[in-house]
Order: sequence, then structure tokens, then C-alpha cells
Amino acid sequence: MPRPIVASLLLAGTLIAPVLVSLVLVSSALAQTQPFGRIPPPPATALPAPALSEDASPTEFLRAAEGALAAGRIGEAQQAMEMAQTRLLDRSATVGTTWTPSDNPAVKTISQGLEALGVGDRMTAARMIQAAIQAIGAP
Repeated sequence: MPRPIVASLLLAGTLIAPVLVSLVLVSSALAQTQPFGRIPPPPATALPAPALSEDASPTEFLRAAEGALAAGRIGEAQQAMEMAQTRLLDRSATVGTTWTPSDNPAVKTISQGLEALGVGDRMTAARMIQAAIQAIGAP
């Protein structure tokens, strides 16, 4: 092979090599951001559950949330509030109305308490727990 052709090929190889390396790095980075074909990350750690039976009433869960909140166990308080809300959302519904949101005031009050807890407003969360207990009509 004549020297000018060899020199041209070597020059082209040195110019193309960095581009190829960049393409490999970019495609590798893109592959890592794609959710398909990858093993999903492990689920988030579950919140600590209150020391109650699964069959406990919404009021019992709210009282547990109140105690946990007062003791500074925020995760447990959140879990207990969510469990109370879930119990209140369990209901019979006629066909065609299953997607209608609950109009239970205690459910809405618990949601407000969870929002307050989410921004670190423990005082409002405690007031919403008390309001939810009253809305349920528990003694």
C-alpha cells in the first residue's frame, strides 16, 4: 500500500476512534436510563405498622396514629393514618359508581392530616386526627 493511503487510514482511524468511544459511552448511559429490560430497583422500605390487629377499626388506627405522633414516631403515625383511611374507604358500591370518590368527611380530614404530616406540620396533623375521630363519631 502506498504511504499516503496508509497515512490517510491512520489519520482517519485516530479521528474516528474518539467518536466511536463517545458513541459507546452515550449508548451505555442511555441503556442505563431505559426502564425496559432492566431489573427494577427494590421497593421502598415499608413504614412501621402500629401494634394493632388488621381488623382494628378506623378509630383504633387513628388513636394509634395520635400516640405515635406524640411519641415522635412519624412513620408509624403515617401508616396508622393510611390504614384508618383505607378502612373508611372500604364500602359497598353499586355497579357504575365504583369510581365515585368517597364523600366521607373523615376520609378528607385524614387526607389533610397526611398532607400536613408530609410537610412536617405535626400540630395540624394531630388536629386532623382528632377531627377525623370526631367525624367518625367515636366516643
